[in-house]
Amino acid sequence: MFAFIARQPILDKEKSVFAYELLFRDGKGGAYPEHQEEKSKFIADNFHPLGLDDISGEKTSFITFSTDTLVSRFPTNLNPDSVVVELANPADTSNGLFEACQHIKQMGFKLAIDDPMMIGAEHDIFPLIDIVKVDVSKARFDNRLENIEKHIPRYHDENKKLVAEQVDSQDHFTTCIDLGFDFFQGYFFCQPEARILRQLPASKMNIVDLMAESGKVNFDIDRTTQIIERDATLSFLLLKFINNPTINKRYKITSLKHALNYMGEVEIKKFIALLSLTHIADDKPLEIIHMSLVRAKFFDLLAERRGFKNNPPIAFLVGLFSLLEGLLDQSMSDIVKQLPLADDVNNALLGKNTELNNYSALVRGFESAIWMNVIKQAKLLDIDQKQLHMLYNQAIVWGNGIRSAISTHFPTASAQG
Repeated sequence: MFAFIARQPILDKEKSVFAYELLFRDGKGGAYPEHQEEKSKFIADNFHPLGLDDISGEKTSFITFSTDTLVSRFPTNLNPDSVVVELANPADTSNGLFEACQHIKQMGFKLAIDDPMMIGAEHDIFPLIDIVKVDVSKARFDNRLENIEKHIPRYHDENKKLVAEQVDSQDHFTTCIDLGFDFFQGYFFCQPEARILRQLPASKMNIVDLMAESGKVNFDIDRTTQIIERDATLSFLLLKFINNPTINKRYKITSLKHALNYMGEVEIKKFIALLSLTHIADDKPLEIIHMSLVRAKFFDLLAERRGFKNNPPIAFLVGLFSLLEGLLDQSMSDIVKQLPLADDVNNALLGKNTELNNYSALVRGFESAIWMNVIKQAKLLDIDQKQLHMLYNQAIVWGNGIRSAISTHFPTASAQG
């Protein structure tokens, strides 16, 4: 069980999630942490720790291990079917590393290395490696393109899978596909593919109307029911959301009015907003929806912790809609002109709300494992860092539950994530 952790998605060529790389705050260089039994119990009792399935949503986990851990204390409770073992230092010539990696391979694990200069073939350990990760960040990429092109065929000839790291734009992603990379790590999928000013199609007007209702102070249930009943899929999905075990373990909800009586107005507004988001850009990768879900819950928990009013649930809505640029391929300033959202939501999405700007900076710190940003925002928000980790872990679990309810309603290429 782990409490202080970040995860970064690794996508395939269809932009479906292949795996998550896990980065541990209490491990050196993000590596797998080793705690004394007493400390492990203290974390488990106090900080809402997560298991690997909670963190990675039943996807593969890439976990970095130090040489010392690999040689002497490799954990026996990990599943080789769901964990890729990444070597912190593949060039290490310490006694026992090669033999330890042989043993780990025999246990059924795949091995991965970071190989930014693509010189991994020079290491003794290379024949045991299954996956090679290459930093293609823009600052390095332009100067090393020729070197990358030169070496990729050899890696393929030796049946090594290649992961491009630090992929930061759609164009960058396309270039890496053309070069022959198999998987892609980075938040390129959250970026607009092309900023084209276009009106939302008429088929999405029901969704736009729902977005408007979710942000109103006075909730009009008859109006909302009327909008949802225009579309059988919306009705079905709303009930599926509300009856998801993550949210509701006690009663079978059969209608919007029933849900309102059971859950209350604020929670219904949140689910209407969720319904809107999942339909407004249903041709996009599921992972961008998943990130939006986690952000929504995290912002909501932060606002609750900070004592702010939640009707309408402004923080939740801002987190949920914070990645609309990538979903709609437009600038946020153009998007808010088309969506009838409340002024408070619009202003926050445009960066005009200091409190919610801090939430945005904080969630980016968690998503990218930039712990100094987490430290800074913890001070600004006056919330203990460990408590922030606990809230973020809760948001991950909640997001996983909602994702499971919507994944079957996405196109095949996106739903595999």
